[in-house]
Amino acid sequence: MSITLVMAREPLPTPTAGPSVFLAGPTPRADTPVDSWRPAAIAELDRQWTGSGTLTVLSPESRGGKRAAHYDDQVDWETDARAAANAILFWIPRDLKLLPGFTTNVEFGLDIGTGRAVLGCPPNCPNPERNRYLAYVARRHGAPVCETLTETVTAALAITRGQPTR
Repeated sequence: MSITLVMAREPLPTPTAGPSVFLAGPTPRADTPVDSWRPAAIAELDRQWTGSGTLTVLSPESRGGKRAAHYDDQVDWETDARAAANAILFWIPRDLKLLPGFTTNVEFGLDIGTGRAVLGCPPNCPNPERNRYLAYVARRHGAPVCETLTETVTAALAITRGQPTR
């Protein structure tokens, strides 16, 4: 039972390398005084992972905070990583001032039809009403809609195991 963390613009594993989860959701900007939610998600994935072999966790955040030299490099990596992942874990602690997640909205729209998306929307975030439409769309597509990070991780891992999420 172990996980491997692959961060932004690092080489992606081959599709046969085993199960993987992409951590989709708003990323703090360099000039924003808010902590990332991803370390807690990675810790929860590590805690819950009981599968045989290694789980690969794909994070769009840069190792050491080093940003991409070119915007296209980041977007291409994220697009390829989401396409390669067995499950796409969307965690959206919506805060229009600190974590607006506008790019996340587009990615969610692109990925919801894949059958690999899980939506996590904490009801106690600063702007939960801004997640209402995403939750509606997720339910229309039969995707899990969760309120805690723990539940969202559980649903994403069920997808990696090929288990029903409803």
